[in-house]
Amino acid sequence: MRRRSLLLAAVPAGLVTLAGCGDGDSKSSKASASPSASSPPPPKIVDGPLPAITAGTKFGEKPTVAKGTGEPSKDLAVKTVIAGNGRPVAENDFIKANYLGQIWSSGKVFDNSYDRSPLVLQLAQGSIIDGWRYALTGKKLGSRVEIAVPPTWGYGPSGNEQAGIKGTDTLVFVIDLLDSYNTKSSAKGKEVPQTDPALPKVATNTDGSQPKVTLPKSDPPKKLVSNYVLEGDGDEVTRKQAVLCQFQGLEWQGGRTFQKTYGSGRLSQFSVEQMEQVVKGLAQGITGKKVGSRVLIVVPPDLGYGDNPPSGSGIKKGATLVFTVDILAAM
Repeated sequence: MRRRSLLLAAVPAGLVTLAGCGDGDSKSSKASASPSASSPPPPKIVDGPLPAITAGTKFGEKPTVAKGTGEPSKDLAVKTVIAGNGRPVAENDFIKANYLGQIWSSGKVFDNSYDRSPLVLQLAQGSIIDGWRYALTGKKLGSRVEIAVPPTWGYGPSGNEQAGIKGTDTLVFVIDLLDSYNTKSSAKGKEVPQTDPALPKVATNTDGSQPKVTLPKSDPPKKLVSNYVLEGDGDEVTRKQAVLCQFQGLEWQGGRTFQKTYGSGRLSQFSVEQMEQVVKGLAQGITGKKVGSRVLIVVPPDLGYGDNPPSGSGIKKGATLVFTVDILAAM
């Protein structure tokens, strides 16, 4: 089954995103497969019944869950198995989580992320099955939550044939909440000295507001520049991944900001590989940089828009572009 990207993204000025696109991974998230267009009323949340977790009982361990016994609740059953002490997750936040999902009646595991990598998705209507959205809102990071989702707040009467889920199946999930991101998120890495007077200087604030960029009066560099402003400690981004980020784009000449997520109420998500077809220098500048970092990327015209800037963007032909990117997550 193709992985469907469900992160909402900012899409002005020709920078592509992957909202609604697949990456061809056959071992993808079933929890994030297409929910119905119209959501049912909010469920009543109850504390059971829920099957026992029989192995992998610690946070971060891949759990083994017993088959459900008897009839599952017609309501949404939610239990905090391990209480975390992080910040609470809010609706419309992006979350990073590991999870295992299985069918109540058979105990068949239809998907899990513990054998791959954590899932990053948005807890928003239309982006994830409603059972997750209602069950996880308000839960604290560091928590393990077990839920049983009736069809009404899962995949409805149609089920999900590719995942082996019937329209009558109640689904059991164990979810470890690892992190969350919203429009106030920013890089949190270690400050790196900015000593080259011929390059823009980028502010190091970490409050989610737009970092100030001070441009030099000199001519722009002829080659691509990709420097840490704040160096995170996460994994390095590969060209096969997508990134969730805050960013801004400016023209070197004049310093006009032509695009930004800071203060817009949105985050951006894009595929590095697909970005190579739009702003090649931005894709190259992100690749190899660590998650959690703020990066300054200066893109010369031959790796940017060249003589073909996006219509209506206001970007001049032959413009050198300056980006600051806060890499929040990669997936």
